[in-house]
Amino acid sequence: MAAAAKQRILTDLKSLQKEKWVRIDTDDANIFRWHLALMVVNPDSDFNGGYFKAEMTFPHDYPYSPPKFRFLRPIWHPNIYPDGQLCISILHQAGEDVMSGEDAGERWSPLQGAESVLRSILLLLDDPEINSPANVDASVMYRDRKDAYKSKARAIVEISKKDIPEGFTVPTSFEPEAAPKIEYDDDFYAPSGDEEFDFDEGSESDEAMEDGDDDEDPSDEDASS
Repeated sequence: MAAAAKQRILTDLKSLQKEKWVRIDTDDANIFRWHLALMVVNPDSDFNGGYFKAEMTFPHDYPYSPPKFRFLRPIWHPNIYPDGQLCISILHQAGEDVMSGEDAGERWSPLQGAESVLRSILLLLDDPEINSPANVDASVMYRDRKDAYKSKARAIVEISKKDIPEGFTVPTSFEPEAAPKIEYDDDFYAPSGDEEFDFDEGSESDEAMEDGDDDEDPSDEDASS
């Protein structure tokens, strides 16, 4: 089971390494634990520009059970607990839970993956679910004093920037960088201008061959008779 989980985790990792909005560091001795940073690139988000370090751990029966996730710095958000863990449906065990009121489709399933978890967390940062809060005070502030909430979020973003590695630039969009434009060398192939391509060049020889066909050898006719 652990071998299959490891292979799936490596597949998820390879897919995420192409994304600009997440940085992942792994320990070769323990691929089941990721140290990562989520970057908020949505310009409309209260946390835009944030660089949030986190930890993600995978169970040995992954993907049949969901991973665990927690932020390493406190984030003032209705759905984030003081210890950095989240109240988010996709991290809840597969199947319906009558007590929570969550549909099975909202919760974890083996068809999900690390990327879907991380994207869901980014969406939750942008759009909190205040009806099932992990931080009641943050939920009330978001609902009743939005300007104060935004101000607190901006302060958290500035604190998070202390964790940005030296020389690293936080991306500003989800879109991949445009492929470099290929510039062609005009001198690579430049006809002299004196060259003329006569596509009827072989017409005379073709006519000669046709004339040759008409001039049959009389001896051939005699032989046939």
